[in-house]
Amino acid sequence: MMGLCCTPFPEPAKAAPMEKPKPDPSLLRPMRMFAGLDAAALSAVMEHGQARRVAKGSIVFKQGDSASTCHALIDGRIKIQQTGPDGQQVVVQFVGPGEMYGTLAMFLSGYPGDAVAVTDSVDLVWSVETMKGLMLTYPQIAMNSMAMLGDRLEDLQTRVRQLSTQRVERRVAYALLRLARQAGREVSAGVEISFPLTRQDLAEMTGTTLHTVSRILSAWESDGLTAGGRQQIVVVKPDTLLAIAEDLPRPA
Repeated sequence: MMGLCCTPFPEPAKAAPMEKPKPDPSLLRPMRMFAGLDAAALSAVMEHGQARRVAKGSIVFKQGDSASTCHALIDGRIKIQQTGPDGQQVVVQFVGPGEMYGTLAMFLSGYPGDAVAVTDSVDLVWSVETMKGLMLTYPQIAMNSMAMLGDRLEDLQTRVRQLSTQRVERRVAYALLRLARQAGREVSAGVEISFPLTRQDLAEMTGTTLHTVSRILSAWESDGLTAGGRQQIVVVKPDTLLAIAEDLPRPA
């Protein structure tokens, strides 16, 4: 059986090595890519990774670059965005703690988008060579990766269908509800999305313009459906947003 390769790999941009000891391997247990591994396997996976701090605004990897690293986010928030030939940007996803990113690029020709730190973050990094060695040693990791790839394809198909068939207001409502479910925290006014989220981000997520998103959010704020300030959004009435997303009558 092939041994693990420990070939050095490039440092993420503006990322500094952690001064503390490696995190507890149990942090990997909830991550889907490592589901089904026992404690000894999780310890081996953690041992071959490196923990790094990534400053807010740093580019972890760039669209089109050859995949050289795989990442697991421990703390913070990472935005994956793509830029088309015409310069238009699309936000593909926001990565939260406990999620992998950049990993599926090892099966592609390169990274399909930029990874940008939305907040100060901490992640674990493995070289592609090391991760492939881990997959050979622990085939469950490879099986989990294929399942993740299938889920990503299904999610992209859903977004294409939404762009083709749904009104913009429905798409924005769906995007806010998804972010509130993934990264929401309860506050007195409702559910606050717990990381900086600009209206431009929402426009790029939903395939529309900044002007349109601003108009929709202003109307919702006037109606008491959402609230918030600069780069912060609170979902005040999720039941009403759900009705908008599903094209149902709004609750009284």
